[in-house]
Amino acid sequence: MSPLAHPSIQDGWFREISSQWPGQAMTLKVNKILHIEKSLYQDVLVFESETFGNVLVLDGVIQCTERDEFSYQEMIAHLPLASHPNPKKVLVIGGGDGGVVREVLKHDTVEEVVLCDIDEAVIRVSKKYLPHMSSLLDSPRVKVFVGDGFKFLAENEATYDVIITDSSDPVGPAEALFEKPYFKLLHDALTPGGHISTQAESQWLHISLISQLLKSTRELFAVSQYAFTTIPTYPSGQIGFLVCSKEQGRDLSVPVRKVTDTRYYNENVHRAAFVLPQFVQSFLEDGKDILPVFGRAAVAAKVAAEGKKIRKVLLLGSGFVARPCAEYVVRDPSNELTIACRTFQSARVLAEGLPNAQGISLDVNNTNDLEAQVAAHDLVISLIPYTYHATVIKAAIKAKVHVVTTSYISPAMRELDEEAKRAGIIVMNEIGLDPGIDHLYAIKTIDEVHAKGGKIKQFLSYCGGLPAPECSGNPLGYKLSWSSRGVLLALLNSAAYLSEGKQLDISGNELMGYAKPYFISPAFAFVAYPNRNSVPFREWYNIPEAETVVRGTLRYQGFPEFIKALVELGWLDASEKDWLKEGLTWAQVMQQAIGANDAAESTLVAHVKSVCKFPNDAEATRIISGLRWIGLFSSEAVKPRAGNLLDTLCAQLETLMKYEQGERDLVMLQHKFVVEWADGSEQTLTSTLEQYGSPSGHSAMALTVGVPCGIATQLVLDGVFKTPGVHAPYTKEICDPIREVLESEGLGLVERVL
Repeated sequence: MSPLAHPSIQDGWFREISSQWPGQAMTLKVNKILHIEKSLYQDVLVFESETFGNVLVLDGVIQCTERDEFSYQEMIAHLPLASHPNPKKVLVIGGGDGGVVREVLKHDTVEEVVLCDIDEAVIRVSKKYLPHMSSLLDSPRVKVFVGDGFKFLAENEATYDVIITDSSDPVGPAEALFEKPYFKLLHDALTPGGHISTQAESQWLHISLISQLLKSTRELFAVSQYAFTTIPTYPSGQIGFLVCSKEQGRDLSVPVRKVTDTRYYNENVHRAAFVLPQFVQSFLEDGKDILPVFGRAAVAAKVAAEGKKIRKVLLLGSGFVARPCAEYVVRDPSNELTIACRTFQSARVLAEGLPNAQGISLDVNNTNDLEAQVAAHDLVISLIPYTYHATVIKAAIKAKVHVVTTSYISPAMRELDEEAKRAGIIVMNEIGLDPGIDHLYAIKTIDEVHAKGGKIKQFLSYCGGLPAPECSGNPLGYKLSWSSRGVLLALLNSAAYLSEGKQLDISGNELMGYAKPYFISPAFAFVAYPNRNSVPFREWYNIPEAETVVRGTLRYQGFPEFIKALVELGWLDASEKDWLKEGLTWAQVMQQAIGANDAAESTLVAHVKSVCKFPNDAEATRIISGLRWIGLFSSEAVKPRAGNLLDTLCAQLETLMKYEQGERDLVMLQHKFVVEWADGSEQTLTSTLEQYGSPSGHSAMALTVGVPCGIATQLVLDGVFKTPGVHAPYTKEICDPIREVLESEGLGLVERVL
């Protein structure tokens, strides 16, 4: 059995990273993982930490640890109980770990405790791994009910003296536990004079939410107050409670009975819990925010005070690379961002959490709507398929609005250069990764070599977006980080390059046959093949002296041979097939595709071997095993897509080759310059980018495409680039400003002399 693994545990450390506390994280060193489970409601993780004992984590967020749980359990229980004159019946909503129930039972007045938790997994797992918290769930005074707390409350009006809600954070289903209808249910389930307490988040992180909670509860309860405790493993080391009473005039900060056998709670701590820091008191009582203003907020205040012009940016598209680009653009408070997608939901999700950003629905095929939106902005970022760029640029020319894209300049886009100049707009293209970052460092080194009197005799540039080595275990050594159709069709592009002064032209069907091993580092087994037409770059990069010019793609060893087999078997054929209908199995489709006599696996395998002519048995076994992994010999029913083999294969690969939770990608880019100096000596220079994605953040591909695009956008807005027309970063004047900012973002290439 393979060892337990969890995406939140990397390199022996648990990382609690959440949008609820952006920019900060809690980490604990892990001795071993004890339990992993997907319950009906949430992800359940238990691990043994080095310094906090066993730790229970739900949906990536720490719920309790053996070392510090008592401060939370004691305070959420004893604040409402010790201030109540005679609590007899107590209800605990949530809290399946049993910690709150343990504390409630320390009150002699309590005759009955009901625990209501919707997830039996939490109760079961806690009994095994947190017995010091859960052991009293078997007490005769305790009843455990597994079910919906909302329904339970509605069915038990005027029943309980104290109700304690030990909830998770307000995300997903738990969000309802922080809203007024839930508090109304709590109010109605209390006896006269009853108390509640609920988990109410951190004053350092969620002061606006706390203010809303107080407002809502003060409309229902006679008394509502916020109190807090300290606890090392909760965000900011502190957590708060909303404590309410139905009894007018009751002072919840004054305990009326002693509580014994506690580790954190005492009478003085009870009183002190309601004494709030001045910044919290000012916000909650007077509505004044007296916290320091810094970072983006300080810049925003300055922009507002100076009356700086607001620049409106329209971002078209919601693909993989859009978010890092959007995040960069809204760093400047004087930018307002509109994200436009065909579906409003996609745009809304992409804009979520971004300041000065909104999502809208826009169909770029509707010329009137497109032109109206473009005209309402100062700049358009086009991250939609390249076939639409010319249409977007035409709309921008009409409205005299700048444009930025990450795509190669197509002939249709290049034809608009004079019109763009007349309109006085900048159309900046090819500013992602490849093309993009590659241009910045090619131009840099070429200019430096020329300035020193040298010549570029060979220029080789290869780039690959790949799964990180530990995630590359499928038969193709590849995973999909963008359109599966785009990935496969790119493998059929023709290519041309210069080798020793001669131009070599390669048809798309032959491209994989030109893949060769390519050394960058001993750690990787790369192969490389040409990408598109490299020949014009001798002119565009101003290296007429170069005898070899090739720009290409990197893949892991074994990939080209596998793709070559798929091409030979017809699976990359995008033409419609009349016979490709519902009701066929994969084996039957394979039979039709390759012209085999029947759909038996042995027949299909034999025919594959005759078509592909593998060089040896080992290679035949490897590739046929991979075809079997895809499912091409299986008896499962096919769901045809678009009536052709290519798209039907894409649908299958999108399931098999997607990045799973916790996996990361790799971007590898290297330029190799063979330089001849004035004295006749030769040197080989390299510029290399080895960038890994974050399993809990952006992929390397999204970052290295989106951030350069965002930088170029900001520089256009700031007037750094002034020359109108259709541009790509082929000159020092364009490349240097972008590269300078890119390096400050940590995305520069490492330059070496071999």
